[in-house]
Amino acid sequence: MPRDPRYDILFEPVRIGPVTAPNRFYQTPHATGFGWQRPQSGAALRGVKAEGGWGAVNTEQCSIHPECDDTLRITARIWDQGDMRNLKAMVDHVHSHGSLAGCELFYGGPHAPGIETRTISRGPSQYNSEFATVPGCAGFTYNHEADIDELHRLQQQYVDAALRARDTGFDLVNVYGAHSYGPMQWLNPYYNQRTDQYGGSEMNRMRFAIEVAECVRERWPADKPLFMRLSCEDDAGWDLDQSVRLSAELKKKGVDVIDCSSGGTLEKLSPMDSARAKTYGYQVPYAERIRKEAGVMTMAVGHIVHADQAEAILQSGRADLVALAREIMYNPHWPMDAAQKLGIDGAFRQVPPQFGYWLGNRAKRGFGTQPALPGRGLGDGGPGRRAGTHG
Repeated sequence: MPRDPRYDILFEPVRIGPVTAPNRFYQTPHATGFGWQRPQSGAALRGVKAEGGWGAVNTEQCSIHPECDDTLRITARIWDQGDMRNLKAMVDHVHSHGSLAGCELFYGGPHAPGIETRTISRGPSQYNSEFATVPGCAGFTYNHEADIDELHRLQQQYVDAALRARDTGFDLVNVYGAHSYGPMQWLNPYYNQRTDQYGGSEMNRMRFAIEVAECVRERWPADKPLFMRLSCEDDAGWDLDQSVRLSAELKKKGVDVIDCSSGGTLEKLSPMDSARAKTYGYQVPYAERIRKEAGVMTMAVGHIVHADQAEAILQSGRADLVALAREIMYNPHWPMDAAQKLGIDGAFRQVPPQFGYWLGNRAKRGFGTQPALPGRGLGDGGPGRRAGTHG
């Protein structure tokens, strides 16, 4: 799609496969528990984010089937008609503010103890040590290798969940294949010690992820985009070179965007809190290289917090979309604040007009634009100015 000179690239409408998003920033899936324990609260939470002007707003990780659920019960779910009704409230709220609604298809795998088909291979077990005190979350013994029929049944569960997402009104689905969940188990040799067509060689280990993408794309509407989230680099035997090759294969099967995350198998902390995640935009290089070498759209995520930081990532062609998570918890109206920081005319059009009118008047009177008082700044040392610091 040609550039529109009226927009900074961050606020530019962007073609994502068959649809156009109103801008290039994306509320990435969280795992807060709102979607499962408090479905109506979860819908309201994501509606608030849509009010802030986000191009696309996603569910938190959304379990595709009861046997695939995460033990911690921090996921949303899309198992049946009841779940669809709960999620429809979110979809309607998001759509009412002009944002796309996304659903992340999640399979807990080794983090869903008690279900035989979680086990793809006779191999070691591992769980992040921060959860070691949760009953059933550590010390799994893998004594069952799923047969081919079971693997195909799991692939069908992805398809069925995608169809429920379609009927709920979602605009996109994102297959969660990162952080040792779902397809990531097949990709890294730590979990995947199979000796059949789904294990061993690189292409064999890629086979399950590629087939999931293919079968979901066949049934997911042609006028709706398909994303896949990958751990582009993982300490359990998966690296960026392999992710580039996998992304090229996924593009052939109709995946429109690669959501570029990393890690999650052997780290003692969650990948977002590991030592390598202490720098701004620490995963952007994954998105940059996959975009360049695999020729597929990418979404960058990981400590993207500043307006000019996000704009620079896009302007330099390192990614097509930027995704934020915890920064949104801090400031659900980040797009409005980012527009102010970038000096974009009509910054308050990012929020509902009832808000925009009063906030515009507030800005004209000079409120919220003064520098921080001495000793009161955030002092976070990051690039640019932090979105969300206005009073």
